[in-house]
Amino acid sequence: MGAGGALIALFIVFEKRRGADAMMPLDLFASRAFVGLSLVTFLLYGGLGGLLVLLPYLLIDLKGYSATQAGAALLPMPLMIALTAPTMGRLAAKIGPRLPLTIGPAVVAIGYLLALRIPAGESYWTATLPAMLVISLGMAGAVAPLTTAVLGSVATQHSGIASGFNSAVARTGGLIATALASAVLVAHGPGLQPSFLAAMVVGAATAAAASICAFVWLDRTDKEKTR
Repeated sequence: MGAGGALIALFIVFEKRRGADAMMPLDLFASRAFVGLSLVTFLLYGGLGGLLVLLPYLLIDLKGYSATQAGAALLPMPLMIALTAPTMGRLAAKIGPRLPLTIGPAVVAIGYLLALRIPAGESYWTATLPAMLVISLGMAGAVAPLTTAVLGSVATQHSGIASGFNSAVARTGGLIATALASAVLVAHGPGLQPSFLAAMVVGAATAAAASICAFVWLDRTDKEKTR
């Protein structure tokens, strides 16, 4: 971690010296919207990364699901995002991304709280599915507006860099959450339940924090661009 921190500091120094020719122009971070969207991405996808690791593990270890059944339990999310993303993208283009990116993560937070019912729930249809549907609905409301907002928060010539950086932030959030999930993965059977519940509370907190970041950091019109 120390070596990684030192290399990041060196990278920033070199990029600052290169100015407009930098691989990652530091002027991007002069955009309030870009910084806010990066925070939203990190928090939202961090919580999601933890869920995608822990929920199948819980269903297999505690509920006795097969690997196929546990994987199928996650299907509502990609299906809902695929079906609703185009509509949400058009809506965000009309009203701006601030409202969708405030409401979407807030809905995700509610879904994580509903997931607290999963360990004690007797049926997939009454415990797991409702939580997954709410989380999926929130993510569907945030994914397309987030991508659109990132591309619109910087000057046109930097849109590719901004998109790549945002994708890297999302993957970083997921990787950190996966690493932290090891604290839950050491538990088995009934001992898994309290650890999973704690993880879902943390997930709800990160999603709520993403909602707050979107509301605070994004302008209503969101027209800000770096020069």
